[in-house]
Amino acid sequence: MAQVAFGSGGILQPASYSPVRTTISVVAGQAGTDRWVMTGGIFGVGGCYLVTAAGLTGARASARALLAVAGLAGIGIAASPEPARGATPRHLAWTVLGAVAIAVWPAFTARRAAPRPLILSACGSAAVTAVFVALLGWLLAETHDGSVLGLAERLTTSIQTCWPFIIAVALRRTRRPRPGLATGGPRGVQAGATARARARGRRQDR
Repeated sequence: MAQVAFGSGGILQPASYSPVRTTISVVAGQAGTDRWVMTGGIFGVGGCYLVTAAGLTGARASARALLAVAGLAGIGIAASPEPARGATPRHLAWTVLGAVAIAVWPAFTARRAAPRPLILSACGSAAVTAVFVALLGWLLAETHDGSVLGLAERLTTSIQTCWPFIIAVALRRTRRPRPGLATGGPRGVQAGATARARARGRRQDR
């Protein structure tokens, strides 16, 4: 959804618009052309975060709460657009809260109980968090007269918005019964047949 909004909102901008330099907030702000497209995309991402947080029953409560905070921050960003010049304190506050929340969120998705995919392990979650924090650092550096601020923001946002979906898929796969455990499987059937044969042999020996 975020990628569609980025592309659609950019197409509607004037010829002077540059997605490499211009931030998403500017396109969704009061100076943006057809800003409702980008604003709707930001609202949609925030809503998806909230729905995902409610549905991730296999994740820790802290991870779900932090994702919900990121969702509320996204809605707050969309509800407080940037003015034609500068930025309001409320918009900046929502932006900082959302950026920090979604950057550290992967660290809270680590699982201790098995089965545990690599991305849900302590090392995997720490690695993803390190990448997210590095992207956030790059984005922060670009806010100081950087020439690719728009690119940094779009790349960071695109990667981060995809991760909750990946975590949801990983958690769903961990809940599936393994072949041979829930249904018995070939090894289970073979073991059962061997046990019955041994039992019959003991009865015949008697």
